[in-house]
Amino acid sequence: MSDFLVSRATRDKLQDELNKLKMVRRPQVAKALEEARAHGDLKENAEYDAAKQEQGLLEARIRELEDKLARARILEDENITGEHVSIGCVVTVMDLKTKQEEIYRLVGEEEANFAQNKISIRTPIARGLIGKKVGDKADIQVPVGLLQYEILKIEVAAD
Repeated sequence: MSDFLVSRATRDKLQDELNKLKMVRRPQVAKALEEARAHGDLKENAEYDAAKQEQGLLEARIRELEDKLARARILEDENITGEHVSIGCVVTVMDLKTKQEEIYRLVGEEEANFAQNKISIRTPIARGLIGKKVGDKADIQVPVGLLQYEILKIEVAAD
């Protein structure tokens, strides 16, 4: 199993979600199951089937969160220098074909949000940028073709 890289804020958010699922949702679903069971014949009880399905989804999410939290490795700001592209950095690149600047923040999988230019370190773009320094060029193969970037600026991301 590999490490699950996250910021402290994201780890705390996941822990809060896990706590709510265990302390609030689990008892609610158990109560719904109990009430549905009280309606009689379980073979034709849609409420019972729905509650059982919800319970299965809930327990799967709890297991997923527990796994992620067990593998979580917190990214500490002091480990991110900004000298080279790494997780936790904001990197400004120039697309050498279009001559347009693009800005990406490299984050763990849970934090990725392409609409906010937050890309997972597991994406081809991030993998192609990691380790590069200002002035370096990166040729990155993506499904739509070859991207060619020049690293213009590297900053330590501020949360």
